[in-house]
Amino acid sequence: MSEFNKETKLINEETVLKAKSGMAMLILNTILILSAFALFIFGINSTHATGVVFIIIGALYAFLIGPILYAGLKILKPNEALVLTLFGKYYGTLKGEGFYFVNPFVSAVNPGTRSTSTATISLEGSAHDKNVKEISINNKKISLKAMTLNNDKQKINDALGNPIIIGIVVIWRVVNTAKAVFNVDNYTEFLSIQCDSALRNIVRLYPYDTFGDDNEKTLRGSSMEIAKNLQDEIQKKVEVAGLEIMEARITHLAYAPEIAAAMLQRQQASAVIDARQMIVEGAVGMVEMALEKLNENEIVQLDEERKAAMVSNLLVVLCGNKDAQPIVNSGSLY
Repeated sequence: MSEFNKETKLINEETVLKAKSGMAMLILNTILILSAFALFIFGINSTHATGVVFIIIGALYAFLIGPILYAGLKILKPNEALVLTLFGKYYGTLKGEGFYFVNPFVSAVNPGTRSTSTATISLEGSAHDKNVKEISINNKKISLKAMTLNNDKQKINDALGNPIIIGIVVIWRVVNTAKAVFNVDNYTEFLSIQCDSALRNIVRLYPYDTFGDDNEKTLRGSSMEIAKNLQDEIQKKVEVAGLEIMEARITHLAYAPEIAAAMLQRQQASAVIDARQMIVEGAVGMVEMALEKLNENEIVQLDEERKAAMVSNLLVVLCGNKDAQPIVNSGSLY
């Protein structure tokens, strides 16, 4: 940021204009134009020498000054702004909904919304001949509403070097129109590029998953904290453009296709191990409880060998993947 400030002359302050009422100026200018027409006609019909003066004054206002003043009328809707320049210099920002009158020689600037509307007109001269006409429409008003940026999914390596596919959505708005217009060439493109850069910086600090270590922060398990870090990182990068990052969220997170199958097997193996560990712990507890109940109620007296056989049989039944098939021993155990 410091080098950017050294090489580029930045505008940091926004000047909000206090414009006059557009309706009052519209009525006044219309009355003056009609009066100028009347003066022009009166000068033509006049036989005195002053008629020439009346003609010149009426013609100047009716055909030149009056129409120019109409160019200073501006209409703004809620959450819209106009950044105005006068002969190349920053003149001020017009904010707030309403009908205003400003200097008619100012021009609005907004490089951030270059929308192109394309109209296709087909002339049936032949089956393959078509005349295509493109109409470019530049919207000079800057929207102050909260907007959504949904960048394309990216392939990034996490902290362990595993390639992942990740996508984010960013909620943002313009808070300083002067910075947005004059400090960067196109603030929407600037935001998109900075989001990609910040996303790479954040993702490389965390692994996708740790497979068992709950204390380590991961992209999958610490999404809220990572989203907050991502928001702060983007905000630092777009401060120069006068933008506010209201929210940043991860919308898509997955392993890249080339390692997705291997990582799925790893996840399945980890899940199987965890499940087996839980089953064994539960089975040992059940066997211990069964032996204690038999001893307390004195249902049967078991020596160490019979206890070992019973423990072995119970563990096989409780830890097996399939239902056990009992075999009845009609003879003696010895």
